[in-house]
Amino acid sequence: MSFQQTATPVEFYMPPVTVIGSGAVKEIPARLASLGGSKPLLVTDKGMTQLGVTASIVQLMQAAGMQCAVYDETVPNPTDKNVSDGLAQYVANGCDCIITLGGGSAHDCGKGIGIVATNGGTIHQYEGVNKARVAMPPFLAVNTTAGTASEMTRFCIITDTARKVKMALVDWRVTPGIALDDPELMVGMPPSLTAATGLDALTHAVEAYVSTGATHMTDANAEKAIKLISKYLRRAVGNGRNLEAREAMCYAQYQAGMAFNNAGLGYVHAMAHQLGGYLNLPHGECNAILLPHVCEFNMLAAMDRFAEMAEFFGVQGSARTQREAASNVIQAIRDLMQDVGIPASLTLLAKKYGKTVNPEDFEVMAESAMKDACAATNPRGMRKEDIIAIYRKIL
Repeated sequence: MSFQQTATPVEFYMPPVTVIGSGAVKEIPARLASLGGSKPLLVTDKGMTQLGVTASIVQLMQAAGMQCAVYDETVPNPTDKNVSDGLAQYVANGCDCIITLGGGSAHDCGKGIGIVATNGGTIHQYEGVNKARVAMPPFLAVNTTAGTASEMTRFCIITDTARKVKMALVDWRVTPGIALDDPELMVGMPPSLTAATGLDALTHAVEAYVSTGATHMTDANAEKAIKLISKYLRRAVGNGRNLEAREAMCYAQYQAGMAFNNAGLGYVHAMAHQLGGYLNLPHGECNAILLPHVCEFNMLAAMDRFAEMAEFFGVQGSARTQREAASNVIQAIRDLMQDVGIPASLTLLAKKYGKTVNPEDFEVMAESAMKDACAATNPRGMRKEDIIAIYRKIL
């Protein structure tokens, strides 16, 4: 196989330092000090506080002689209000750095706080690509889920409560200085959250692999992520205390993050953001429900790429054509979703969280999806009616 040159120079973004493995959490004080931080704001959520994880991190910091303020009001699908309230805590406590503890919601909220803390204004001013001009404060992201990869990306997703829209901030300045993944922090994740975050990671890898921004480096990351998720997600869901599976998923979601952080995403995310903004539904499950349907739409423009993924999923089998191999990939995704308990439709997902879907919203949601930053690298252009049709399919 000949080496395919890229038409233009490529960029690659990731944290300067990443720490992965059991016991990594113990390194937080020293790692934060290495960034120049001494008085952190710990951004997290009530779940981490109720589990006692927040207190354990505060005690770890205090033992190292560092005072640690806490903002634990972050909600799933963090909002502009979370950012402004967290920033008020940051300023009131004289903080000079940020630690985020949790999954994508905590990391995104912390990124929002950090970028406004140094750049001023409100978070709404930074929607889009590379709108900030000043780096965040020293920032260490402690990850407790294996899915979003927000602990290592340049992506920050914040809900604009007035517009009911998820704002996508894509900016290399919101990349954390240090990313830390400790599988021991993940053993308490319930099976449903393990499944949802794992499918989120799979979506990152698949969308990155077929993205128009894919490169040789992102291909390698996406390939490895898909192989690991195919092998280990079922095990992690089946037995949350399986540290081998948990650590494998740490690497899988991180490598999926490396892939999409640099290749971009597509319409699965662009459409999922609208479901999160309008219905406040969990991001990972929205991605999972949309993934096979958007893949079917994209196959026409990227048949060869989908066919290549059959090997990564281990479903090449007796496929004689690219179309057969590509179809095997989509079926493999559906099988994995079923095995780990992802709801089969948007209606069932909404019911699970006490929400009601109003199809009349699909037109406005489709218009917003077309403006979402993630849509730019989808391999096939989508019209509003295409997006509405997929929303109706997943009902």
